Amino acid sequence: MATNRSRRLRKKLCVDEFQELGFELNLGFKEDLSDDAIDAFLDAFLIEAMDANGLDYVGGEDYGLVCLEKRGSVSEEQRTVVEAWLKGRSELTSVDVSPLMDAWHPETPIKPVA
Repeated sequence: MATNRSRRLRKKLCVDEFQELGFELNLGFKEDLSDDAIDAFLDAFLIEAMDANGLDYVGGEDYGLVCLEKRGSVSEEQRTVVEAWLKGRSELTSVDVSPLMDAWHPETPIKPVA
C-alpha cells in the first residue's frame, strides 16, 4: 500500500499520527449464571465502566473491543480502570484484557508518541 498519503487521507484511514488505540476484552462467566444475571451485568458494565469513563464497547457478551466514544485513543489509565472494575465482579470467572492496540488496524504496531 502507498506510504505517501495526504494528511486528509491519513486522518480518514486512522493511520500514522491519527492512529486510535483501544483494547480487547475476553470474559468468562460463571457456568450457573442466568440470562437475566448476564443482562444485568452487561447493563452495569456499559453504564459504570464504559459510559462513566467516556468509552464505547463493540462486541458480544464475552468478547469485544473497547475504544473511545469519540475520535481519539483510550489511555492506559482508562484500560486499567476497566480491568479493575471487571476483576471486582463476582459474575466472572476469567478476565483477559489486552494491552493497548490499534483499534482500526490491529496488526499495525502502536506508533510512539512524539
